[in-house]
Amino acid sequence: MTDRLEIKADLSVTDTGEITGIAWPFGSADRVGDVIEKGAFSGPKTLPMLFAHDQAQVVGVWDELTETDAGLTVKGRLLIEDVERAREVRAMVKSGAISGLSIGFFTKDAKRVGKGRKITALELHEISIVAVPAHPGAQITSLKSSNLNKEILMENEDIETNEPEAKAAPANAPQMDTKAFDRVNARLDALEAKSNRPTGAPAIVNGQKPEQKAFVSYLQGNDAEKKSLTVANDNPNYVLAPEDTSSEFIRNLVEFSPIRGIADVRTTASHTVLLPKRTSVTNAVWVGETDTRTGSEPTFDQGELAIKEMATYVDLSLQLAEDSANVLGEVNLALSEDFGQKEALSFVNGSTALEPSGFMQDTNIAATSNGHATDLDADALIAMMYALPATYRNAGTFVMNGATLATIRTMKDGNGNYLWQPSYQSGQPETILGRPVVEAVDMPDVADGAEPIIFGDFKRGYRIYDRLSLAVMADPYTVRTSGLMRYHARRRVGAGVVRPTAFRKLLMAA
Repeated sequence: MTDRLEIKADLSVTDTGEITGIAWPFGSADRVGDVIEKGAFSGPKTLPMLFAHDQAQVVGVWDELTETDAGLTVKGRLLIEDVERAREVRAMVKSGAISGLSIGFFTKDAKRVGKGRKITALELHEISIVAVPAHPGAQITSLKSSNLNKEILMENEDIETNEPEAKAAPANAPQMDTKAFDRVNARLDALEAKSNRPTGAPAIVNGQKPEQKAFVSYLQGNDAEKKSLTVANDNPNYVLAPEDTSSEFIRNLVEFSPIRGIADVRTTASHTVLLPKRTSVTNAVWVGETDTRTGSEPTFDQGELAIKEMATYVDLSLQLAEDSANVLGEVNLALSEDFGQKEALSFVNGSTALEPSGFMQDTNIAATSNGHATDLDADALIAMMYALPATYRNAGTFVMNGATLATIRTMKDGNGNYLWQPSYQSGQPETILGRPVVEAVDMPDVADGAEPIIFGDFKRGYRIYDRLSLAVMADPYTVRTSGLMRYHARRRVGAGVVRPTAFRKLLMAA
């Protein structure tokens, strides 16, 4: 039993309108060996539809959840009329770029069975449309278009159309423009032809691609498999984890590093990222019809984000490494919590040359005085929020630790309304003054001279660059006399504030 949010991913897609699918099939295990029994699901009647488990990307709502013999059957709709991201997700689904469903849940009761677990009770938190499913059977099965009143069935990449046989129209029937239907039929024909083509995709055996199987064999001590894997270009002694493994590792990191969920996260192939910055604008002036125009030229500077490295090792017993088919999952879980906690601390308070730069250590971010050294003031929070330009304020997020959040939950404005408001929809964050709040354990406590709260637009203002998700070197010799196998792991990431003007801190001072 655990209170850690777990994510089971299987990609599914939808078209304009309704989505129907199986979010979790019964009777079979996922890629890490977990089985969820029928009757295990509990939770609210409606759930948010997220994209890739990002709480900032709510693209729809699931309003029908039913446990059938086949599995957890769900039905929902994309908010394509109101949410731009929902329209983008629809486009990715229609193009075939994504096609799986993923559930996020808290385990309430489970026991270890074989290489995985048998889960008999859980609380469902959200269901996402994702690109890398954990269970091969969690797929969207029906997609309805509200524009064409037509249903597209998608199962195992075979596409069928459920349409009644054409009937002759009455002689006096009005003429109907069939161009839209012709375009859809042409697209269906193209998709069907594409699905029938032979592909060079690698075969999947027992839920594992060949590169994943080779990686597990390497972790079990078979160094011969190293030649079939990709090595790190900056250190050939390390083997890169396969893509699916790296993606799962990043998802695990997000659980322990909440800043990843609100910051701008990108990838890079360089050891340093150079960011051009404009330091002045052109100097236009009002002129008359024939007045002489004057020239001006903006000036630019250059910022730099260096990629840092984090490394550790973990020891597992030789017997576990040799006998467990889930040694990959064991190593992954052992590393992700440690890496996630360390990088979360650096994203907030990183100040040394060896770690990413933390936003709380950026001296270019302005502060608003609280007006009291130890007691939080509601008016100061409002002043801090409105000190930002509307562009950043309207996309801003409050970040603070749990102790500070507990204090704010008791505060009211001048009209007696609580500043803090709970979330009435599962998967949506609670808010302060109408803006989301994220709890980060590494933020400072309320104290004289401290800065316990920061507010700002993290998507525009704080950037994270992933250089190397996860590289592993198996060492079967160093601790072999103790019956252990050692795994050296490293990760490279850089981060820093790119727009100090997008943030504001609260300074505890009179």
